Amino acid sequence: MAKIKKILVANRGEISLRIMRTAREMGIATVAVYSEADRLSPHVLFADEAVCLGPPQSAKSYLLGEKIIEVCKDLVVDAIHPGYGFLSENADFARKVRLAGLIFIGPSPEAIEVMGSKLAAKQAVAKYNIPLVPGTEEAISDIPVAKARASEIGYPILIKASAGGGGKGMRIVENEEEFEEQMQRAVSEAQSSFGDSAVFIEKYITSPRHIEIQVLGDQHGNIVYLFERECSIQRRHQKVIEEAPSAVVSPEMRKAMGEAAVGVAKACDYYGAGTVEFIVDEKLDFYFLEMNTRLQVEHPVTEMITGKDLVREQILVAEGKSLSFSQDDLKINGHSLEIRVYAEDPSNNFLPDIGRLTTYKRPQGAGIRVDDGFEEGMDIPIYYDPMIAKLITHAENRTAAIEKMVRAIDDYKIVGIQTTLEFCKFAITHEAFISGNFDTKFVENYFTPSVLDQQFSESELELLSALAVEFFTKNKTSGNFQSDSTAKEESAWRNRLQ
Repeated sequence: MAKIKKILVANRGEISLRIMRTAREMGIATVAVYSEADRLSPHVLFADEAVCLGPPQSAKSYLLGEKIIEVCKDLVVDAIHPGYGFLSENADFARKVRLAGLIFIGPSPEAIEVMGSKLAAKQAVAKYNIPLVPGTEEAISDIPVAKARASEIGYPILIKASAGGGGKGMRIVENEEEFEEQMQRAVSEAQSSFGDSAVFIEKYITSPRHIEIQVLGDQHGNIVYLFERECSIQRRHQKVIEEAPSAVVSPEMRKAMGEAAVGVAKACDYYGAGTVEFIVDEKLDFYFLEMNTRLQVEHPVTEMITGKDLVREQILVAEGKSLSFSQDDLKINGHSLEIRVYAEDPSNNFLPDIGRLTTYKRPQGAGIRVDDGFEEGMDIPIYYDPMIAKLITHAENRTAAIEKMVRAIDDYKIVGIQTTLEFCKFAITHEAFISGNFDTKFVENYFTPSVLDQQFSESELELLSALAVEFFTKNKTSGNFQSDSTAKEESAWRNRLQ
């Protein structure tokens, strides 16, 4: 059983800082790697040691797996934590880490490979009786054959890239007439985005919710689920608001989904922290979507309701220790919300924004957590994901967690760039969100930039309060109202690229 004494975090920003804080609490030394754009970032200053990998571009810095391994050898590092994104789900990198005699704080390369292919994942979980969306069980390229299969499944259908993610290589097909064109587009986008043109077909769930289960396993075959996260509020197929537990999941459904998620983990001999994602239809029937073989961006809401530090658990599992708790030991404590604070302009189709954080003041108080990687005066770089921070609240129930989040958003002062703060406030105070009656089409159904230009009146505030108290009671009055927000006609990000 290995004892980890020094960890290199192969990432940047808020997740690097978050991992390093837990490592320090455990008495483990840390090494930061960084690009030239991140030279003065908080994670670099926090680490015990730091090494520059190269220029700002990810391909010349954070994706240089072999160089990262060499840094580990030079600094006598025991283990690498990949965070999320970059190399976190790269099976080849995980294998090279292992071959170099280092510990990869994550699952085995074999598990990453299986779950990295949506088709392979579906085939692996089939023997565990996991509910699957009706569709093809193998890659399909012959258009006449694919069209015939689509007719059998029934329109609308979804064409998906096997190696896909983030909505790339994905096409909704409403009828047979548009099938051929949409399939050609999906194949082309899958090839250009992932280097893999394999696509498959699924029945399209028209009003889906995106609900995922956090799992944790050790290297001795023990696997538990740490309940669900609701991740249905999205833009461009990317999550922006998450909560735990879900407002619509009953104890019986939670148990069924949790046991299904454990089955998925068993299907690939999984260990470490992972997330099994499900799509849920209007009847609350759930179907396996995919497994993310890493720590998720939204893991804090699970930590808040379970009291478990998932990074700490990851490190202990990587050392070869057995899980210190069982499924029966896990209980849900209260409710937690997370909003992702992006440098994006909601009034301009959520285009990324760049600029300097001329004012940056975090909200504070009991039950408020901010995971970020920036300080006042820093520039938002163009080279990476535009997320500035994650704002998390925790309270005794959902209503209180929402109320606390509204206050925290109001207290979060960011000047110099456009952000998603006002959009998130609009979303969590909307009747559909408060009632729990929403799906992944929330933005499409309810959001237009004009709603951010409206003011709360006293009567509207009273209505909001009444909605929160009633919680699941239907109300005919819309909650589309917000405080003032200035909007630029074009994104500074777009201007920079021109």
